[in-house]
Amino acid sequence: MWRRRRDDKPLTGYQELCRELSGSGPGTFGELDTTGARSVLRRFSDAWFAAAKRRRDGDVSARFPRRRRGLVPVRWYHGTFVLDGRRVRIPTAQGAAPLWVRLAREVPYPVEQVRSVTLLCEGGRLFLDVTAEVPVAVYPPGEGPDPGRAAGVDLGIIHPYAVAGPDGEGLLVSGRAIRAEHRMHLADTKARRRSVSQRAPKPGQKGSRRWRKYRRRARLVEGRHKRRVRQAQHEAAAMVVSWAVEQRIGVLKVGDPRGVLDLDAGRRHNLRLRQWQIGRLRQVLEDKATQAGIVVDPVNERGTSSTCPACLRRVPKPRGRTLTCPHCQFTGHRDLIAAAIIATRTPGGGPTTPTAPVVLPEVVTHRRAGRHLPGAGQSRRDPRRPPAAARGSVGPRRPAPPPPGDGESLAHTARIHNRASETR
Repeated sequence: MWRRRRDDKPLTGYQELCRELSGSGPGTFGELDTTGARSVLRRFSDAWFAAAKRRRDGDVSARFPRRRRGLVPVRWYHGTFVLDGRRVRIPTAQGAAPLWVRLAREVPYPVEQVRSVTLLCEGGRLFLDVTAEVPVAVYPPGEGPDPGRAAGVDLGIIHPYAVAGPDGEGLLVSGRAIRAEHRMHLADTKARRRSVSQRAPKPGQKGSRRWRKYRRRARLVEGRHKRRVRQAQHEAAAMVVSWAVEQRIGVLKVGDPRGVLDLDAGRRHNLRLRQWQIGRLRQVLEDKATQAGIVVDPVNERGTSSTCPACLRRVPKPRGRTLTCPHCQFTGHRDLIAAAIIATRTPGGGPTTPTAPVVLPEVVTHRRAGRHLPGAGQSRRDPRRPPAAARGSVGPRRPAPPPPGDGESLAHTARIHNRASETR
């Protein structure tokens, strides 16, 4: 702001900003020390160059970081802070009083492993983000991940992770609770906006105390929603890694579906794709897999969900989860078929036609992510959705429960999901 008033050349590079900070003298960032001030300059520089790259690529909606911000995440590295139990001493400028931050719980890492701490504010609450150096897991001889055993991972919305192993083993992690959390959070947000639209301040009028309380409440709800979804994503990735360790899988080939983000699929579906958070799902899975000693290789997943693994022909996209080939009458779970074909792909390019036999899962393990979300229970349906009776239908009549001692189950008869025509 000072350079703009003096009509000086704007500074965007991190080194230039640090030199300007050194020449400005003490008190430029108030009571913030030099390390914290440089972390703010680093974030500003990264945001500026990211916006410049998006504008060069043709995205005219990208804006440079020129808006003044009152709360910016600040990071301190190892050796500049003191961690003492549930207290963290954050360095301040010379002559300022020391700053101690009390934590709600203990840091889950030893003090010698902590490499940096970041003080940030999300949803009106203060958080301390801790980065630690975690060693790779060590296994007894013959029990660790085998680099020769690879599994394919297909990313999705209904199933965040669908995994196909080398020995006919599969894993499906259901994300219906996460999808319902996104949908119901959007519905709640719209309902709150409609309820306060009548008492909103007029243009040019300062906000009232009631309006400030509403905005604070909206930030709290938004922060809670993000924490819930983030925790569910970590739970889903932990399920995949633990399953891979049990199967002694050393390589996870993950399909890269980021190309679909460039397609304009309409207002509703574009929102679903943004809520999918593909990059975060991949990053969380890669972090946990690296800690477990498993290698993650991204591969091209084009055509994996629309290719028959039996006759290798293109198949129309089904509406549900079951893929049926009109040529050879093969049928199977769409996400597991995609994961099995991904397992045959070569990282870094190569042919998209399977060069090795596609091993389809015969034994599938089902897991559900987001058990902590509101309304999530044993049902496979989306949580927080009203039951059939509340929608005006009582549904089909269920048979009476069996008498005590009778082992008969009321569940439907299981069917083999992967099958081919007997005439082949």
